[in-house]
Amino acid sequence: MPVLHNRVNNEELKQRMLAETEPRKTVSFYKYFHITEPQLFRDELYKKFKELNVFGRIYIAHEGINGQISVPENSYEAFSDALYNAAPELNGIRLNIAVDDDGRSFWVLRMKIRPKIVADGINDPSFDPARTGKYLKAKEYNQLSQQPGTIVVDMRNHYEYEVGHFKNAIEVPSDTFRDQLPMAAEMLKDKKDENIIMYCTGGIRCEKASAYLLHHGFKNVFHVEGGIIEYTRKAKEEGLPLEFIGKNFVFDERLGERITDDVIAHCHICGKPCDTHTNCKNDGCHLLFIQCEDCASTYEGCCSAECRDELHLPEEEQRARRAGRENGQKIFNKSKDHPLRKHRDEWRKEREE
Repeated sequence: MPVLHNRVNNEELKQRMLAETEPRKTVSFYKYFHITEPQLFRDELYKKFKELNVFGRIYIAHEGINGQISVPENSYEAFSDALYNAAPELNGIRLNIAVDDDGRSFWVLRMKIRPKIVADGINDPSFDPARTGKYLKAKEYNQLSQQPGTIVVDMRNHYEYEVGHFKNAIEVPSDTFRDQLPMAAEMLKDKKDENIIMYCTGGIRCEKASAYLLHHGFKNVFHVEGGIIEYTRKAKEEGLPLEFIGKNFVFDERLGERITDDVIAHCHICGKPCDTHTNCKNDGCHLLFIQCEDCASTYEGCCSAECRDELHLPEEEQRARRAGRENGQKIFNKSKDHPLRKHRDEWRKEREE
């Protein structure tokens, strides 16, 4: 029986990846479809991808599959064949190739079974994630988004929106997708007959969000096919004006891929124009925040003088301090005082009751 999970430590795997000479591609994909036996489906796909030296994160649930992976260029065709043949519903699915990438975004293959491929907090059995809004290709997005009355909604987290977004897109100020869904419906409740375009990084969140709005009575709901990644690729390929400005946040080692030269965010320490996300170097913090080069030098990659000073303490004292702290979501949030945020805890409490 082959081992169907990794047994080598992360640092060794990272060094092996960095020593590779063959170019890699970073690819994302997803598909909502019913998987009767997720564990069996996962194990069969794991064996095929392991043989092809695929790295990355893949989540599998009864509702479908969601992956962000890195694959050697000479194995790309074999990888796509393996994925297309894994189930009839996957044959020919869109593969989003990163637009600003050196292929070194992952160094281990992790395939996990999840209750859902996108955590949404939806418990309504009548909700159908496959009943989605209409796809918009890049040219169609450019045309519809410029029509009077069209509303463009960013279905990503606040820190993703901060560094880059479509022009005139509205932010749904939430920390999680499960909070964004009711927030978006509340924000748009008086616009049920308007044209509403939803978008996200690769399409998986905005596709489900479009289904959520349709489920709640909205009439004209659209979503960008393949998200920002596919939009950018097609717009550049077809010579279209780019309506997205700034950087597209991605959930791998890069923490972002450059779409345009616009820098629309600011260093969270000094306020200088900057859109480089980083994690605080202090192991007792690891806050995700934006930091310019000057502040990175001054604070040694930490988010504050306190974290910088703690970084220089003896390791035993650092561990002792970390032991007494709560582990939670550590993301700098400039939107804490947004007026709509007051509803978030109420919605969350209602869903938990």
